[in-house]
Amino acid sequence: MIYKIKPPPNFSFQECLWFLDRNYDDCLHEVRPNAVRKLLAIQGVPTLIEISEEGENLQISILTGILDREMIIDFVKEWFDIERDLKDFYELLRQDSSLSYMTSEYKGLRLLGIPDLFEALCWSIIGQQINLSFAYKLKRRFTENFGTKLHFDNCDYYLFPSPELVANLKVEDLLPMQFSNRKAEYLIEIARQFVDGNISKTQLAELNTSEAIKKLTQIRGIGEWTANYTLMKSLKRLECITYGDVGLYNALHHLKNFPKRPNREELASFFAHYKNWEAYMVFYLWRSLAVPQKAKNNV
Repeated sequence: MIYKIKPPPNFSFQECLWFLDRNYDDCLHEVRPNAVRKLLAIQGVPTLIEISEEGENLQISILTGILDREMIIDFVKEWFDIERDLKDFYELLRQDSSLSYMTSEYKGLRLLGIPDLFEALCWSIIGQQINLSFAYKLKRRFTENFGTKLHFDNCDYYLFPSPELVANLKVEDLLPMQFSNRKAEYLIEIARQFVDGNISKTQLAELNTSEAIKKLTQIRGIGEWTANYTLMKSLKRLECITYGDVGLYNALHHLKNFPKRPNREELASFFAHYKNWEAYMVFYLWRSLAVPQKAKNNV
């Protein structure tokens, strides 16, 4: 079965594919030439989809699993942030001489999301205070040991572990994978919060961003960075800024001559120009780190 979506203007599937790949070993999707495969849980059944470009449309092929058109299309739209018009964001970028190049070089890049809130929170915890390469290794070990596997076309595809399963783990189960005691405790605690009904995506969606951050940071292991990252990636709260993010600070240092550790006032002054687009600005600054840096006096 094949479903099709017509993407909006300022959408580039190729730019999104590049970001999904980036030479990191992500076990939760497989980037192929001009396509990406991902395993979803549709009505509780592992369902493998492949997304590719067919003319002016995105083509979604259901390789195996449940044919639930609405759920699958909704997931793809959310993952790729397809329904958002980037015109206003690009207008703001064009007003900044040092960043205007992004409107052409990164044109069509979308804020690639993590629709599953539990996965987004766990990934934030896993990645705390370690480099990305090692974080992806930990995620792979965690997922391959505790996630659902589907073997198809000589490849293994995985669903992220469920809160119900993780809530029943012991710290000792994670230590052989090189998780620290503290990270293991955090992951299990977050899973129990989901199982007990203390947190859900539906609950957070009903709160404004400040309230959602407050609720999240009451959970052990979730600080300001983790809360903002999760809300921007899972709920697409565009006003979120990943304060304390080394990648963000490095990009601002190279492109805007910011100090290597800017203070809150300096960040507020910069992001004020991108009001209601802060998360997209963070995302595009992350993107800038993967290419040779522009000259600081770029015009």
